[in-house]
Amino acid sequence: MVGNTLDRAWQNFRFVSLFLFPQHLHSIVARFMMFANIVQMAGGTRTLFILTILLTAPGFKAFVNDFSSLHVISEVRLPNEVLPLSYDVLIEPHMDNQNFEGSIKMHLRWIADSKKVYFHAHDSLLIDVSQIILTTLNMGDGTLGNNVIILRGIRLPRKPVFVLYLKDKIKKGSECLLDIYFQGNISETEEGLFRSSYTNSSHDGGEIYLATNLNPNNARRLFPCFDEPGIKVPFNVSIARPKGYITLFNTPLHNSINHPKLRGYSLDFFHPTAPMSSHAFGFVILKMHTWNEHKIQKSSDIPAIHIWSNNLSSTIILDIQNKLNVAHTTIQKFFSIPLPITKLDVIAIPSLATVPFISASGILIARESEILKKDAFEISRELIYQWIGIWITPEWWTDANVNKALISFIASEIVFEINGGKEFNGKYPMTILYSLYYELSKRYPNSHITGIKHEFASIKVQLIIRMLCLTVGKYTFRLAIQSFISDYKFKTYKSSDFWNAITTQAIADNSLDSDLSILSISESWLKHSRLPLVTIIRDYDSETAIVQQKVYLRERLHDVPDQDSMLWWIPIALTRQDSLNFVNPSSFIWMNKTRQMLISNLPSKNMFIIVNEEEIGPFPVNYDDNNWNMLSKYLRTEEKRESIPVYTRAKLLHDAWNLAYAGELNFSTALNVTLFLKYERNHIVWSPVFTFLDQVGKRLEKSSINKKFELYIIELLAPLYEYLGTAHFNEDINTTELRKFTTSFLCKAGYFPCFKEARRAFNIWINSSFPNSETPVPNEFICSIFKWGSMEEWMFGLDRIREFPKSRIQSDRTHLLKMLAGCPAQQDKIIILLEMAILKNISIFSDNDKMLIISMVTSRSIGYTTLLDFLSNNWDYIHQEFNNNTNIWSKLISSATGMFSTQQGYDSVKNFYDKHHGHFGRAQHIIEKSLRNIKEEIQWSNQNIPVIEEWIDHYLSDAPKHAYVN
Repeated sequence: MVGNTLDRAWQNFRFVSLFLFPQHLHSIVARFMMFANIVQMAGGTRTLFILTILLTAPGFKAFVNDFSSLHVISEVRLPNEVLPLSYDVLIEPHMDNQNFEGSIKMHLRWIADSKKVYFHAHDSLLIDVSQIILTTLNMGDGTLGNNVIILRGIRLPRKPVFVLYLKDKIKKGSECLLDIYFQGNISETEEGLFRSSYTNSSHDGGEIYLATNLNPNNARRLFPCFDEPGIKVPFNVSIARPKGYITLFNTPLHNSINHPKLRGYSLDFFHPTAPMSSHAFGFVILKMHTWNEHKIQKSSDIPAIHIWSNNLSSTIILDIQNKLNVAHTTIQKFFSIPLPITKLDVIAIPSLATVPFISASGILIARESEILKKDAFEISRELIYQWIGIWITPEWWTDANVNKALISFIASEIVFEINGGKEFNGKYPMTILYSLYYELSKRYPNSHITGIKHEFASIKVQLIIRMLCLTVGKYTFRLAIQSFISDYKFKTYKSSDFWNAITTQAIADNSLDSDLSILSISESWLKHSRLPLVTIIRDYDSETAIVQQKVYLRERLHDVPDQDSMLWWIPIALTRQDSLNFVNPSSFIWMNKTRQMLISNLPSKNMFIIVNEEEIGPFPVNYDDNNWNMLSKYLRTEEKRESIPVYTRAKLLHDAWNLAYAGELNFSTALNVTLFLKYERNHIVWSPVFTFLDQVGKRLEKSSINKKFELYIIELLAPLYEYLGTAHFNEDINTTELRKFTTSFLCKAGYFPCFKEARRAFNIWINSSFPNSETPVPNEFICSIFKWGSMEEWMFGLDRIREFPKSRIQSDRTHLLKMLAGCPAQQDKIIILLEMAILKNISIFSDNDKMLIISMVTSRSIGYTTLLDFLSNNWDYIHQEFNNNTNIWSKLISSATGMFSTQQGYDSVKNFYDKHHGHFGRAQHIIEKSLRNIKEEIQWSNQNIPVIEEWIDHYLSDAPKHAYVN
């Protein structure tokens, strides 16, 4: 039940809040994962990982016009006995009455003998069967013949499909004209034909406008049609509009007349469209104006790009126009083929509520705030969609992930061509890659949340495309894309057509052996919801190595079903210490779908190798200890370290730590790899480090070496903290982010200079005359005060929650509450909060607040141990009060029992379980699962903590001593 609830919540969350965050697509996943952590059993590690990695990702806001929502579609195809050849469509919106009417004439051809006609029509679309006319067409001259008798017309139960039953069978090859009159309501939400408004900057009051959003399958809400992406026909369209308004359609206006029936309306006739899918149909009726573009310098072979706006200044519009022209020209050069459209209308809407962009053929509706951004990635994706998505189109929803992933990958390539990838801040592709590594290595990835599962599936395809581009070569890949578009223009394609296009070009360019197939290679990655782990075990005497592959599993238990049958085609790109070349890796050995293979001609025993440099493919790599140690030693030499690119240095760190965490590598070896960080200053290399420190730190909190690990953090980060110094005006955003993370971790570890700075900032807040008006303390300082500070300082924070003004942004309150619950190192602070929220049921805490408090309390060992004691000591009241509140009760049990990792913790949970056995209700399975998981955690602790402690003892004995809070 919880899984279904989460899945439904994901659908709602995805469409309602998808575009509220100014980050990329996966920040949306991050917000939902935070919500899911409150509703389901989850640890703080996942939240921190998603937030630190995904929230900082560059410019990848979700892209709804590329079929990204198609995972919600599970319909079957219409029968193919009858197919359309063209549509004549009349739409007459009544803006004041918020409804519309119209008619469609479908030119149909019978592919097989049939007495039925199936087409799509949403149940909100009113169709009077008595007014439907079906007329035969004379095959010789196309003139109308006889009317066909329609016995009845019905809607299929629970399906948006309308069926006409005919008296007589119509023969294969026959053609008819189907004339349908229809009526419908104009929507208030942004789907189908919708109505909205914006504030006109030139006068008081709002302006009403109408627009369409027919993606992915909402054309059926507007008119009856064959609403499948694989069916492309030309449209001949006329649209009524009130006088004083203009109508923008897929094609340019042909002519206008006074409407013969509707007073005060005009009727616009547009040039016929090229063959296109129904989702590419679109129009806007509004009162905006366009700008004279005589100042624009653009290529003659790109469409005329018209900017329609609500009184944006000419300077701003000029910037927008130049950005669009640069992006369009760069994309067209990449594809080497112009779009078959003469114009592109870009409409900047001040208030587009739930989506940032709506694309149709020749039309781009954009939220004004989005179009004003300087970044090129998102606008490039929308423009690429005109080629891949509209001009060439996936045949069916199952091909949507490839379409979406291909658009995103090409958009990233376009950004690198336009500005060298500057807007990515060095985080592409590492951000999405790390999130994919983490998600697909879990024991149960996305098990309850279908939407997130499909988002990660698209990320995975994007990284597979990137891998193939790098292995066959960018030049070859681009030629393949150009041929692919040329072959399928005005047509539809299957995913296999795309993969085969790369194969054909790669073999022609001798960048792929003729006996290999990109389709087979890609299918080996697509068929598994996992990623491989490649292990290199060298034989230094014979200068050979065994290369092995298996499923990459980071979480215990490693008991994934069918893992022994999972095998991949993997490109093995190898770099040697005696000939380092990371610029253009040219030679790849393809590891067939085999468990292991032998490679030879490796360097001598005193030289390392690196496999999968720059994350060419989405897979981690493990080595034997000797190779790891040579890499570690090399990285600690400053003049040599820089010869290994930053992405590869980051990969070595990321792989070593995660493999140790997974039990694939000795922790002492992984910790050795971190030693070069003392000299490292690049933010890309540091990016994965903070997540590792958090994850391992949480495992060690309840152990005897927790303080030692905090001292290790201080010694590791203090040089970077001192190097970064204080912030200065107009500094690089990457430096700012790196300083925030460094400061946050040092403060939480008790680094005294950091804590001193945090207390100074906190005292300013305490002494403020209006402490409730804002939180002037930087976020990275708050946690350390609530952890190491006095009870009075913590209570001051709690008072701010009590007195939080309703006029302030509620996310500030949420953040403060998270810090109050998740940071304290003293039991009495946690008990006060639990008593207020759970026992006293104080009105300032909503159920969502209680869920948040319970979730955040368990982010530290002092929290979940206190919560278990609290639950035990107050069992009768809490059981009576919350047993029937499924979400809170399940969260209480999971949080109080699910995070232990020691034998002592197991004994405490087992005693709690035995004492209240049979009274846990729906949470019974949760505590039983906790007991099983704790046994695994005990094994991890017994295996790794002694190794970590020995290494840290040795490290601290040689490290300089920094002041810390005791």
